[in-house]
Amino acid sequence: MSTAIQMTALAERVRKRLGVAEGELRTLPGGHSGLTYSIDAGGARYVVKAVPPGQRPVGRNDVLRQARVLAALAGSPVPVPGVVAVDDEEPGWFAMEFASGEAVEPVLDEPGISVMTARARMTAIAHVLRRLHATDTRAPGLDAPDPLDVAGELERWSRTMRAVPEELRPEAGELMARLADEVPDGLPPVLLHGDFRLGNVLCVGARPSAVVDWEIWSVGDPRIDLGWFLLFADHHNFPQLGRAVPGLPTEAELLDAYRDGGPALPAMDWFRALGRMKMAAIMGHNLRRHREGKHHDPDQERLPPTIAAMIRTARDILG
Repeated sequence: MSTAIQMTALAERVRKRLGVAEGELRTLPGGHSGLTYSIDAGGARYVVKAVPPGQRPVGRNDVLRQARVLAALAGSPVPVPGVVAVDDEEPGWFAMEFASGEAVEPVLDEPGISVMTARARMTAIAHVLRRLHATDTRAPGLDAPDPLDVAGELERWSRTMRAVPEELRPEAGELMARLADEVPDGLPPVLLHGDFRLGNVLCVGARPSAVVDWEIWSVGDPRIDLGWFLLFADHHNFPQLGRAVPGLPTEAELLDAYRDGGPALPAMDWFRALGRMKMAAIMGHNLRRHREGKHHDPDQERLPPTIAAMIRTARDILG
């Protein structure tokens, strides 16, 4: 079945569930999980996420899993798009409100907002992350998975790193060994976004309007999310990719904003180093796939300096 016919069939299902007669699906750029579309119907605009036809609804293609966490967070202090329709008939899909706002990662994206606005947004979403981590993981309908333990999280990303050719991950072996030797005790598990950063939070002005891209949410130690979030505060972590933005909050300032007067979090340096190791593993994986011809993307050739910087700074953090 051609892509056009598949889109037409999906559009018919969406219109029927929304109770409207008109509206066509348009591919929405930026979506990396399943298929992502927008549709104008009944005087409103929606985002539709669907399982690709012929593929199993697992991993990033399990869009109905995203619908569960969004529905569980509806009306909570964590801003998310409202889910308006769910259809588990194969291929499954769900529709949610089209949230207003823009998602700009200050150190990686082209300038589009002032430093003052970027600073306010980063501080504001640190508070959002704290509220997310305060969410009851027993919320009705969430069907939360078993918690990730810290050692298991390290082993999962170490496997990804070990699959990257050694020449693309200088001194990563030593870093993984250091992390494995110093695994900290875990904190009580919380709801995790998995890729929490300003690039995944829509904002209107300085106000966060919606946390998006929930394809890898899980339950685990809150410092896993925190270590990843803090990584994006410093352009020095992204040679040839990032840009200097004087005036942005430091990692320490963002951590203080997250704590909001609460007690210090133990072993945060270990989780900051883990975040850098994860980023190096992801980039090394993507670069390897490009060089093997599995996913042609010449921009991946810009990654080696950043991979090396991630590994180097992670080792420096660990002392």
